[in-house]
Amino acid sequence: MTATPALMIQATGSNAGKSTLVAGLARALTRRGLRVAPFKPQNMSNNAAIAVDGGEIGRAQAVQARAARMPPSVHMNPVLLKPETDTGAQVIVRGRRVGTLRAENFLDRKPDLLPLVLESFAHLARDADIVLVEGAGSPAEINLRAGDIANMGFAVAADVPVVLAGDIDRGGVIASLVGTHAVLEAAERGRIHGFLINKFRGEPRLFDAGLEAVTRMTGWPSLGVVPWLPQAAWLPAEDALDLESAARDGAACVIAVPMLARIANFDDVDPLAMEPGVSLRFVRPGEPIPAAARVIVLPGSKSTLGDLAFLRAQGWDIDIKAHVRRGGHVLGLCGGYQMLGKSIADPDGLDGAPGRVEGLGLLDIDTVMQGDKSTALAQAVHGASGLPVAGYEIHLGRSFGPDCARPMLLVGDRPDGATSRDGRVQGTYLHGLFSSDAFRAAWLKELGAMASLRYEARVEAALDALAGHLETHLDIDALLAIARRRS
Repeated sequence: MTATPALMIQATGSNAGKSTLVAGLARALTRRGLRVAPFKPQNMSNNAAIAVDGGEIGRAQAVQARAARMPPSVHMNPVLLKPETDTGAQVIVRGRRVGTLRAENFLDRKPDLLPLVLESFAHLARDADIVLVEGAGSPAEINLRAGDIANMGFAVAADVPVVLAGDIDRGGVIASLVGTHAVLEAAERGRIHGFLINKFRGEPRLFDAGLEAVTRMTGWPSLGVVPWLPQAAWLPAEDALDLESAARDGAACVIAVPMLARIANFDDVDPLAMEPGVSLRFVRPGEPIPAAARVIVLPGSKSTLGDLAFLRAQGWDIDIKAHVRRGGHVLGLCGGYQMLGKSIADPDGLDGAPGRVEGLGLLDIDTVMQGDKSTALAQAVHGASGLPVAGYEIHLGRSFGPDCARPMLLVGDRPDGATSRDGRVQGTYLHGLFSSDAFRAAWLKELGAMASLRYEARVEAALDALAGHLETHLDIDALLAIARRRS
């Protein structure tokens, strides 16, 4: 393997902040003048982004690339799993869909993917001063150790040193770190060169005894305690479990977003959540859609037919139609757009069992799941305002019908989306459209709300704040020294 310095951030469990730590370190090291390449061998997320080479990668890796001021590449996340059911996931390899596998079938396939993962790692390392690698979940899941490509299996194969992060916000961080040490093989334990504590609330010095206890029981040195950073919430979340409503009392515009079981690309609404004049409310299963909502946004879905059935099981279809009768607005994004039509046909079973189902009937369109998956960055123009919109497409199927004669957007010369006759129900296949400040302001103005946010500037500010935060609370020089411990 290449001798380019590399460092892998693993953690004692999921949602411990690995993605955020890698993003912050990428920006910190970039500010030091280093060429940084982020890398995650295997990711599982329905929150995807489009790389400059046209394929899908995890949204977190796109954010890390931005932190490193590098264009996102499919090599930064060579294996992406997008869950479609509790036991099956769509498999994306170097940005392209290769099929859907059940969990047990993927376990058999993993050893075949390791050479490809190592090739992508080497590809990035050739043009980088350092590669920052993000693990997945926890290396302590010994039932998944055979054929592992996400944690220690990759670290051993690529000869990459590891730092282990513990999430103290969840509690039990000492037990999780020491327990991980206990279940790892001796060679794997030796690959870990230190640990850090993430998401600490309060006075870090109060945890000095805890740090000493972990070092005494594991032999690993402490590399720092990272206090909770509110600005980290300005970065896109990778897991739907992290989503929180931004409810603001007295806000002029209430926007409701039903939390579909396979919700995808949910960062589409992040810019709306940050607007002071908006109260964004994620509607959890079992909750009604609030009657006070000015607009309902139906988000993207990894399983459109499955989530349409889920939506009906919650009674949200009744709430949405009542909302429209009261004069409310609805916007469907990608899979949510497809649900708004009269029907969705899937003759080849690309999205589940073959068949045809009725949609919500709020747009006079029909959708057929067919053809290759569309994945592309896109520049568009909003039809009503003429304002530019930047975004990306990730979808199966095509939609057609009378309401498509009133497209929401023009992507080049191609119409995209549809609008109802009264203009209150719209849909589009374009993700990321609310990141465009002028369009978002015009869209909110139509709903009686004022926009004041410069979204892209806010994300940049968050990355810089995160980098400074890690520089203050972690031993960055020690991390760099660990990264250089490669044969």
